Amino acid sequence: MNKVRGYIFSRPFMGERVPQHVQNLVIRDYCNRNNLQFLLSATEYAMTGCHLIHEQVMDELSEVDGIVAYSIFLLPENAEKRQKIYEKTIVMKKTYHFAVEGLKFSNKKECDRIELIWRVRQTLPDCYRYLA
Repeated sequence: MNKVRGYIFSRPFMGERVPQHVQNLVIRDYCNRNNLQFLLSATEYAMTGCHLIHEQVMDELSEVDGIVAYSIFLLPENAEKRQKIYEKTIVMKKTYHFAVEGLKFSNKKECDRIELIWRVRQTLPDCYRYLA
C-alpha cells in the first residue's frame, strides 16, 4: 500500500473556504477508495500566497510515495512554481493526488491536464464580465 502525505489549507483558496476537518475527511475517503495509506496532513500557513509548508512536504517526498492535496487549487497560482512541483514529482517517480477532483499526476501528460484546468479556472472571472 502506497504511503501518501495529506496537504490542506487553513485559509480560503480561489474564493472557497473549507474547514480543515472537512478537507481531511475528503482526503481520508479518497485514500480509502484508492487503497492509499493516509499519513497525517500538513497544514499550510494562513498567510496569503504562502506555500512554506508545501515546500517542506515536497522536501520530504523521498520518504513517501506521494502527496494527496484536498484540491488542485491548493497548488501555487504562479504557473512557474506549479511547473517546478510537476517536474520534481515526476523526476522522483512519485504521484500527486487531488481528492476533490479525483485527479492525479505522475507524468507530463497528466500535468498538462492539470494545467488546462488551472487555465480555465483562472479565465472564468473574465468570462463573467462579458455576461453582465
